Amino acid sequence: MGGGVEALNKARLVTKTSAQTVVIAPNIDADFSGLDVTLHRRPFRESDLDDAALIFVTDNGPDGMLAKCAARARRVALNVVDVPAECDFYTPSIIDRAPLTIAIATEGTAPVLARLVRARIEAMLSPRLGAIAALAGRMRRQVEALIGDSGSRRRYYEDLVQSAEVDIAVATDQGNIAAEALLGRHLEHKRQGSVALIGAGPGSEDLLTLRAQRLLQQADVIVHDQLVPDLVVQMGRRDAEVIAVGKAKGHHSFSQAQINSLLVRLAGQGKQVARLKSGDPMVFGRAGEEIAALRRADISYSIVPGISAAMAAAADSATPLTLRKVSSGLVMATAHGADDIELDHWAALAAAGITLALYMGKSIADKVATKLIAHGVSSQLPVGIVINAGRSDRAFYRGTLGALAGGTVPFPAGPAIILAGEAVAAGDWSGAADVAVELSKVA
Repeated sequence: MGGGVEALNKARLVTKTSAQTVVIAPNIDADFSGLDVTLHRRPFRESDLDDAALIFVTDNGPDGMLAKCAARARRVALNVVDVPAECDFYTPSIIDRAPLTIAIATEGTAPVLARLVRARIEAMLSPRLGAIAALAGRMRRQVEALIGDSGSRRRYYEDLVQSAEVDIAVATDQGNIAAEALLGRHLEHKRQGSVALIGAGPGSEDLLTLRAQRLLQQADVIVHDQLVPDLVVQMGRRDAEVIAVGKAKGHHSFSQAQINSLLVRLAGQGKQVARLKSGDPMVFGRAGEEIAALRRADISYSIVPGISAAMAAAADSATPLTLRKVSSGLVMATAHGADDIELDHWAALAAAGITLALYMGKSIADKVATKLIAHGVSSQLPVGIVINAGRSDRAFYRGTLGALAGGTVPFPAGPAIILAGEAVAAGDWSGAADVAVELSKVA
């Protein structure tokens, strides 16, 4: 009962069932075209409930009141939209991956929360999960005929649903071929392991990509760096093995060679490995060395990009790293170990209007600034520094290259990104601490 947007939303839900849907309202304002519904532009009649299984009332006027009274008198299940106390039943938030359906309900008390939970679950599930579920159904007879042990069948279906290879194959209508190839490997007792090199982003779990979340849920083992927060690691399967291979400044619990060997060994055992790296694995993540080791061992791998710290710093400070008629490009570099040739190159690029994004330079920021000035960069070049970019505890500093060269600023703990270039002045640094003022406090 009702002809507005709320009635349209309920109609979309009900038309996914086998029920006959009827919309009744004196005024029908919403566009019901494309839905299998019968429209009656007239007031409600008690006889409209003849043979009715349930009724939604979205009209708060006299017609709505009449419909509610008639429903109660006839004992027809009633839902008064947004009035939980008057409802006989509630409609959950639905995740539709037909033939798989997931419902999230709060008994009408917190529909917004239900939608938020739905969004989180949606983000974890492949959009092709329904097609994969249908594929599993089609494979059922073949699997039962070929794999006698129930435990082995269960492992096959787990691999089928979680396989990135099958997910991609379904998207290209090659799902049956991929499912049969996986079945063949199971019959040969060769469950193939693989490694996913995943960018964990700057640290906030809501900045992970949907693909990263999905692969974390599929992983048997999660191998993570020291900078990856626990909240991100915990987005993996609860029963997954977790191995920390952190490398903090001045202390390496695992050498890179040991990490390479670990990944090869785990994947060689048939395990699905999620290798979590802070930021983007291909930006100062030493992913190249790990990829080379996996290639030598003939281990399959995939790469999932993440948000690099420079991108997060730019977003946090609303700084355009490239800006028309100001900055035509961006250089991402690590400040540690930079020699005179690199500094001379950076200086030339900065003078040409290129923005510099310097990683791992917090403890030597003054030295790097001094060397850049010595190589010809203007001491008035705008500088912005973001500590813990992309996280809730981020901190901002602004100033000039000359001010930064004046001494060691007492930066808080956490990784830093130093942005230097004329485009930095276009960012929003209104709440940032002034480098020169901070240095005067130290003095």
